[in-house]
Amino acid sequence: MNTNEYYIKRCIELAKNGLGTTYPNPLVGSIIVYKGKIIGEGWHIRAGDEHAEVRAINSVKNQDLLKKSTIYVTLEPCSHFGKTPPCSDLIIEKKIPKIVIGTVDPFAKVAGRGIEKLFLAGRQVTVGVCENECEDLNKRFFTFHRKKRPYVILKWAQTKHGFIAPPDQIVGDIIWISNAYSKQLVHKWRAEEESILVGTNTAIKDNPQLNTRLWKGENPVRVVIDQDLKIPKTHHIFDQSVKTIVFHSKNFKPIDDTNLIFEALDFESKIPTQILEKLHQHNLQSVIIEGGGVTLQNFINEDLWDEARVFTGENAIEIGIKAPILNKNPHSEIQIENDQLNYFYND
Repeated sequence: MNTNEYYIKRCIELAKNGLGTTYPNPLVGSIIVYKGKIIGEGWHIRAGDEHAEVRAINSVKNQDLLKKSTIYVTLEPCSHFGKTPPCSDLIIEKKIPKIVIGTVDPFAKVAGRGIEKLFLAGRQVTVGVCENECEDLNKRFFTFHRKKRPYVILKWAQTKHGFIAPPDQIVGDIIWISNAYSKQLVHKWRAEEESILVGTNTAIKDNPQLNTRLWKGENPVRVVIDQDLKIPKTHHIFDQSVKTIVFHSKNFKPIDDTNLIFEALDFESKIPTQILEKLHQHNLQSVIIEGGGVTLQNFINEDLWDEARVFTGENAIEIGIKAPILNKNPHSEIQIENDQLNYFYND
C-alpha cells in the first residue's frame, strides 16, 4: 500500500460515519496531511451542512500550513453552488498545492468540473486512488445517478429447511425465524437506507411498522405494493407516522394525504421496473426489500437487485412458504449467535 492509498483509506473510514444521514448527498471523507502527519480531518454529516473538505480545512489549527499540505478526499470536490459554496473554490482560496481524489463525482453538476477547476488553478491533482473502494462507499449515490434507479437490497430470513413463513400464518402473528441480535441489525440497516418495501401479503399478515425502533436513526420511507387497496386502513402502514408510498392499480384514484402518497402502476407490465422508476422520481437513492417471497422473487427474476442479505435461522418449520430462489454463491457469511447471515452481490 502506497502513501496515497493509506490516506484515502483513512478518508473512507471517516466517510462511513455519515451512512444514513447524508442523503441525498454522497458519503465523503477528507484529511489534510503536512510532512507525513494528519493535521486535519472531516466528513460530511448531513445535507446542508459543511462538506468534508470544509470540515477538514477548518479543523487545521495552523492555517498557514495549508499552503504546504496535501488534501485527500474520497470524491471529487464540488464545483457548483448548492446549499453550500463549492469546495474546489475553498481549496484554491486556501492555496492548497496538492489534491488527491478517490473518484470522479457522477453527479451532472460536478462530473469532472471540480477537477478541471483545480487543474486550471495550477494545482497538482491525482485522481483514481482506491477508486473501486471509493465507488463502493457511494454505491447508492453512483447507482442512482448512473442507472437512474435506487440501489436495491434484498433481505429475508429463512429456516434451515428453506421456508420464510408457515403455511397458515394468522394475521398479526409473526413467526420469528432469526434471533434478537439479527433483528436489531436489520433495524440498523433500515436506518442506513432511504426506503423500505414490502408486498401486499406481508403488509396484511405481519402488520409491520417498518421503522427503526430498535436502533437510533432516521426511519426510511415506507413503500408497499397494494394493487387493490385491500390492506386494512387500521394497519401500521397507514398510520402516517412515516412518509409512505402505496403502489396500487391505476383503476383506483385515492387522494394523497400529508404523509401518505398513492402511485398507480400497470400491473400487467413489469412491476419492479415501474417501482424503481417511481422511487427514482421520489429521489430515493436506496431501497431495502423485506418481503414477501413473491415480491423478492420478482426483483430477482427481473435482475433488478444489487445485493441480498439472507439470514438462516434454527427455526424447524418444515413446510410453508418457500424462500426466494437466488442462483448465486454467497460473497461472504457471518455468524450471529445461532443465525447465519449470507451476503450476495449481483456483479
